[in-house]
Amino acid sequence: PMKITNREIPNVFEIDLQIFEDDRGYFQVPFINEAFNYATGYFPKYIQDNESYSKYGTIRGIHLQERPFAQSKLVRCVYGKVRDVIVDLRPTSETYGKWISVDLDKPNKMLFIPRGCGHGFSVLSEFAIFQYKVDAPYNKSSEGGIIYNDSTLNIDWGIPPNDIIVSDKDLSLPTFSKN
Repeated sequence: PMKITNREIPNVFEIDLQIFEDDRGYFQVPFINEAFNYATGYFPKYIQDNESYSKYGTIRGIHLQERPFAQSKLVRCVYGKVRDVIVDLRPTSETYGKWISVDLDKPNKMLFIPRGCGHGFSVLSEFAIFQYKVDAPYNKSSEGGIIYNDSTLNIDWGIPPNDIIVSDKDLSLPTFSKN
């Protein structure tokens, strides 16, 4: 019921779910623990589902929970279109400091983001509803991240500069070089 593809950053997986459509709409199973474990070799115990509603131009991120509250995330856009961005912030990784982006606009496409990677997304549609599962609790003292417009990373968020909406909290995040 799910096709899993390895992405350019180690242990980041793109997941395409089987969808059953007819005149009424569609049906899908977004998550099957055993199938996910078998296909990825990861065994997260998800403890919380999060959901956000965001307007066009919003950028959320780049966020990271550091140890001992590091989180893996399983994300998807259930309505609208987002550009999902993953930054490898694991110092021992061969792709440390590299980033990838995946446009998510179908509820049957998901991304798995392992612990140690930063995550953010921009809203490319009028609005978007974004959901994600996490496998560790949020802890304010373990909160980290990188400012969205870091010049070293030079991320293409797909939003014209004059249309970008970022929270004050996200504007205060450090640059990549200070991480």
